[in-house]
Amino acid sequence: MTLRQAQGSDPRQAQGRASDLDPTAHVVGTMTMAAALNRALADAIQEDPAVVVYGEDVGALGGVFRVTDGLAERFGEDRCFDTPLAESGIVGTAVGMAMNGMRPVVEMQFDAFALPAFEQIVSQVAKFGNRTRGAVRMPLVIRIPFGGGIGGVEHHCDSSEAYYAHTPGLVVVSPATPQDAYSMLRAAIASPDPVIFLEPKKLYWSKGDVDTSVSVPLGRARVAREGTDVTLISYAAMVPVALEAAEIAAEEGRSVQVIDVRSLTPFDDETVTAAVRATGRAVVVAEAPGFASVASEIQARVFERCFEYLEAPVRRVTGFDTPYAPPKLEHWYLPDADRVLDAIDSLHWDDDEEGAR
Repeated sequence: MTLRQAQGSDPRQAQGRASDLDPTAHVVGTMTMAAALNRALADAIQEDPAVVVYGEDVGALGGVFRVTDGLAERFGEDRCFDTPLAESGIVGTAVGMAMNGMRPVVEMQFDAFALPAFEQIVSQVAKFGNRTRGAVRMPLVIRIPFGGGIGGVEHHCDSSEAYYAHTPGLVVVSPATPQDAYSMLRAAIASPDPVIFLEPKKLYWSKGDVDTSVSVPLGRARVAREGTDVTLISYAAMVPVALEAAEIAAEEGRSVQVIDVRSLTPFDDETVTAAVRATGRAVVVAEAPGFASVASEIQARVFERCFEYLEAPVRRVTGFDTPYAPPKLEHWYLPDADRVLDAIDSLHWDDDEEGAR
């Protein structure tokens, strides 16, 4: 799907539109990730008068990916509104709002568009709680559509999660399912601390069951698939890739476990460590370039905590250490099931050793 198609399509598909649903009603149904995010924003606005949603084109247009569609119409322009093209100003005003008792939820529209606000995020958003010894908290959410897979060009398909995960004071999370998109965004908005909420653009149109009564605590990974031979550790848009690889591996006689990290920081060492110790083999799958990456950190943490349990080195399957590829070449750049399966095959299996003898 190209970026133009993405802008013109409707990822909500009439399911979960804020103007069509009563945000006070409990809902169980199938919806897209974009619809789940829309529903989470609507419910938060309805329940808490301190919540405001704003950013570039989030009002009348409903956002480039229509995640905020219907919010301004339903709740008014004082609760969901457009801003000038000034990301540093968007985040700067959110800091002031959060300091004065509001809960702003701002959208950066595209991943690299957030970089003009990076100084605000690192110097103000991340540090205010520590600077004031907890006297002033930063209950704000910065929503960033990130990653590739939509046929976009540079500045529209970056995976910049490592910048934020490296910054103490920020909670950094990313959902891989519509259920987690809803529940994690509700938890992020309710958090007293600043949350970088990374939304995988490739998954906006993915569908899944959503129960609005389900809560998901920030900072906890989930077991997306049980397995006994090897653990795939992934997050965001790479979780479906890991699951696809696991399905193919099952046909070849290998039982593959898949862990969805969900929270990059704080990181759930307990769940990941237990998973790897149980299988003895691990592959980290991430879309971002591999050097100095979140995948590197996960790999290091697994080595440190599971070394004596490992049957083979922990492998990584990542994007390449290059600027993001142009649309016609992005399928070569993005990790796929074949690359994951190749990594699994390299993990020193007993049958390989017997064949070598």
